Amino acid sequence: MTKPPAPKKATKAAPKAAPAKASAAPSPTPAEIVGQVGASVGHTLERAFDPLNAALKRAGLRRAEKAAGQFSPATASKEAVQAAKASSPAPGKPGLAVSPLAVPFPTIPPIAGVEIATGRAGFYKHDREDLLLMRFAEGTSCAGVFTRHGVGSAPVDWCKRQLAASKGEDVRALVVNAGCANSFTGKPGADAVRRVATAVGKRFDCRQRDVMMASTGVIGVILDDSKIISNLREVETRFTADAWAGAAAAIMTTDTFPKGAYATALIDGHEVRIAGITKGSGMIAPDMATMLAFVATDAAIAPAALQTLVSLYTRTTFNCVTVDGDRSTNDTLLLFATGQSSAPKVHRAGDRRLADFREKLEAVLLDLALQLVRDGEGASKFVKITVNGAESPLSARKIARTIAESPLVKTAFAGEDANWGRIVMAVGRADEPVNREKMSVRFGDLYAARDGLVSAEYDEAAMSKYVKRAEFEVSVDVGVGKGSATVWTCDLTKQYVAINGDYRS
Repeated sequence: MTKPPAPKKATKAAPKAAPAKASAAPSPTPAEIVGQVGASVGHTLERAFDPLNAALKRAGLRRAEKAAGQFSPATASKEAVQAAKASSPAPGKPGLAVSPLAVPFPTIPPIAGVEIATGRAGFYKHDREDLLLMRFAEGTSCAGVFTRHGVGSAPVDWCKRQLAASKGEDVRALVVNAGCANSFTGKPGADAVRRVATAVGKRFDCRQRDVMMASTGVIGVILDDSKIISNLREVETRFTADAWAGAAAAIMTTDTFPKGAYATALIDGHEVRIAGITKGSGMIAPDMATMLAFVATDAAIAPAALQTLVSLYTRTTFNCVTVDGDRSTNDTLLLFATGQSSAPKVHRAGDRRLADFREKLEAVLLDLALQLVRDGEGASKFVKITVNGAESPLSARKIARTIAESPLVKTAFAGEDANWGRIVMAVGRADEPVNREKMSVRFGDLYAARDGLVSAEYDEAAMSKYVKRAEFEVSVDVGVGKGSATVWTCDLTKQYVAINGDYRS
């Protein structure tokens, strides 16, 4: 999550002390990947794959949810919450309580061809690690999706440009800093990114363009690259293959727990590993990516195929979660394939040998995306919103996001008020085709409305009891077609206001 600095501080090279923000073995999914797309995937891909998204069907999505380890209201227990808290390091921003919806960081074994190191560059005044380095084996493929935010950031511009130049081939390093977004910083910010990439390239014996960059922090503050470059020698001594938890903690800002996911898959009978981390707590409404997310596999997959996969599954995972409806300038999702497993190299995303890998990759991405919602700033409710009967999947998703991002809906969730009238209000203002006479609204299995009227079996007491759960579902049928979509969100509490009102202090 990224936010603008105080005007009088905007010229400083380092941010204020407060953390700043930039911004998951199931059975196979029915998704079939078709064609190849290049690295310049954008709105065209979204429209082209919309029929494919519909073909994923709700059953496949439920399997992905299960694989992602999503807690259900019935299984979310006090013990699970305590375990999550016990596994978490100190919050990114001092004084923040661990989210009541937190989940424990998983056990992630080493991924062949990936080395990880973390350190303190000093972007924060308090004692915490804020620098992540990842080094990849020679020949590693890379693909990414990035924010479509109109402002963007210097590290996002860098990654997009270098991936276009290299076509995602032989990416050797990743540098991530927390505490400074380096967004809206013009040429000085771009020069700072270039200097870091040059320094890392020299140390790792690779080209500038083989170094990916990402930042999270205050908007309008130029990255003090000397803080990173001067610490490279010391941080480099810490490289290890087993440091995923530390990596997740180093990139936290107002996150209250580190977020990671892991899965194994089979490619032509050979086991491969997939691991990932993400960060984000507020300013969460991804558009082609999430806040920051980095996923690595030891599978051997050609860059073009990797790009197709990450672009496609971003749509059904990260682009289906929202905390507050605000997109970040720094959204970045990078997927690396080191090729260090025994599995054969695959060049087509639609290759049948990738069937299990595709399923597991989607599950990992969904797991990470759902954890962003669980750590929503001040969140106390985890809510799944499903829209059916829409004109198209795109229409359904727009309606679902409108519901999920409505302040009136979210505050009703916070107050444990099953105010279904606010759901209807949000549906209507999505400006998508709906049939009022056929519309229905459900909380779990409880109907609030059917066929455009209050349901005959409406039970206020039962619905009020249902929304007191930490996790629940809302379903809407708008009665005009067969399009459906699911979005996950959280409530909007007084704590969200407190965190953001005190954001830079």
